[in-house]
Amino acid sequence: MDPNSSQPDRRLLVVANPKARRGAEALERVPRLLADAGITAVVDSFACPTEVSPDIERRAPDLDGVVVCGGDGTINAAALGLMRTGLPLGIVPLGTANDLARTLAIPLSLEGAIEVVVAGHSTAIDAGTVNGHPFFNVASLGLSAELARTLDGATKRRWGQLGYAWAALRVLVRARRFRATITEKGATTQVRSLQIAVGNGRHYGGGNVIEAEATIDDGHLDLYSLELSAVWKLVLMAPAFRTGNHGAWSEVRTARCVEFDVITKRPMPINTDGELVTFTPARFQVHPKAVKAYVPAG
Repeated sequence: MDPNSSQPDRRLLVVANPKARRGAEALERVPRLLADAGITAVVDSFACPTEVSPDIERRAPDLDGVVVCGGDGTINAAALGLMRTGLPLGIVPLGTANDLARTLAIPLSLEGAIEVVVAGHSTAIDAGTVNGHPFFNVASLGLSAELARTLDGATKRRWGQLGYAWAALRVLVRARRFRATITEKGATTQVRSLQIAVGNGRHYGGGNVIEAEATIDDGHLDLYSLELSAVWKLVLMAPAFRTGNHGAWSEVRTARCVEFDVITKRPMPINTDGELVTFTPARFQVHPKAVKAYVPAG
């Protein structure tokens, strides 16, 4: 069965967390919209993100694709299953940041996102891994990992972007640089950094750009290291992060490669697409065209 076909015999798994802010709504409306287009929806709700990928693999022989209703963390939970099965990914963005949806130009409205899935046009995108854990947008240690640790699910559901802003302010007040060793192409660099981020896609952190020329199908990872001693300078740098031109600042180290190794004196947590999944020492790798995704035509 052709996963790019919009014929009525398509069978799609619809995945959502019913406890998420709009999860229950998605589980009700998305199957109905797909059915209106002649597509069979197999509904699957989950209580724990670790259930998602194994369920995709188990159901794969009877499916033509997977529609993930949620934010970047929910999509991340499906990544390994998608990489192993080759099933196309449809995105209904219901999260706070929705960075992968931004990268792929997926409409942020539920109806608009479903129209993309129904049309059935797919393209191959890259995936990154850190210590074997997949990510689509960015994996990082330092400030953003501390933010992920501080920002609980209840706060995100209740306050959305305002909750992010408040948690980020608390993290910045306590921020201190850490020592790390970065290795790329056999060359080793010692740094003192507030954050080391490795991007696979284009957008992260609610619309920031990992690097001005980055795309999610360029076959590379883009790294930056924040090596400024004065945290307040981040306020001045904010516009550059929105356009991906932060590398123009002397306190920001940037690099592009297919693989990076990062070592710290003590194990530090690593955040992938908003979820803490592993610790340093860390190996970051790119997997070109590892996943197919439904995107707007053109």
